Amino acid sequence: MEQLTDLKAILHSKRANIYYLEKCRVMQKDGRVLYLTEAKEENLYWNIPIANTTVVLLGMGTSITQAAMRMLASAGVLVGFCGTDGTPLLTGTEIEWFTPQSEYRPTEYIQGWLKFWFDDAQRLAVAKRFQHARVQYIQRIWDKDRELKAENFFVDDSAIASALDGYVNSIDTAQKAGDLLQREALLTKQLYRYAAKTTQYSDFTRDHQGNDVANGFLNHGNYLAYGLAATTLWVLGIPHGFAVMHGKTRRGALVFDVADLIKDAIVLPWAFVCAKEKMSKQEFRQQVVLKFTEHKALDFMFEQVKQQALREDLL
Repeated sequence: MEQLTDLKAILHSKRANIYYLEKCRVMQKDGRVLYLTEAKEENLYWNIPIANTTVVLLGMGTSITQAAMRMLASAGVLVGFCGTDGTPLLTGTEIEWFTPQSEYRPTEYIQGWLKFWFDDAQRLAVAKRFQHARVQYIQRIWDKDRELKAENFFVDDSAIASALDGYVNSIDTAQKAGDLLQREALLTKQLYRYAAKTTQYSDFTRDHQGNDVANGFLNHGNYLAYGLAATTLWVLGIPHGFAVMHGKTRRGALVFDVADLIKDAIVLPWAFVCAKEKMSKQEFRQQVVLKFTEHKALDFMFEQVKQQALREDLL
């Protein structure tokens, strides 16, 4: 049996797996966490490599035992209940996480975060740095991803270059978080327009309740990004309520701030490409998780949050 002290040997930023499960029972058996599916003639057990897993999403028709939850907690795996295909999550608006408990998570990051968080100007400065990092990540990923280029997504396209340059120039002039949110919304609309045109997805309108494939994939991919963001914050010991951009009174808003670092670079283009290719939700999910891993999205989130928490010039 793997010792509890060995379960966290793999850094969260290096873990490879996100699990979405439905119509099964998650349990502990022989020192392992398994999920049980019922077939016509026999029950099938599948192992979850918890030391290499960041998030387990439990969809429709799932249950989990106390023993399994204890092992997942010891390995630092986040567990959330959600709807079909990972969306919507139970509250409908926010992530509801069972956070594995540990008395030995680091304190330096929450202490650093709180040193600036109560100052409006410093909190806005961090929000701006997040937005600059977001744009740089888009530019880097779209520039080097050969599959995206094959789908005619080019970061040096005049429409994209103009949209990103315009947003970068507007970030530092924002006077409050609300200004950033308005300008960020404009950038995202421009990216939607470019992606829809590139993939010939006609008459696209972003609608979180929409029934079309692209909107469904965007919702689903965003929830996967929220899982990575929640994992990052849990590991670093920073509560989700200490947001820098999405609102001080919105519970869980920091998850949205951190997820925004990678959503436009990865989730947005692949939602449209996979919709064009008529992929299933499972195929889309696999593609997005593959790209998260390929482009080290979790590493990037950790790096950005740690940098802002420990910045000496904000103290």
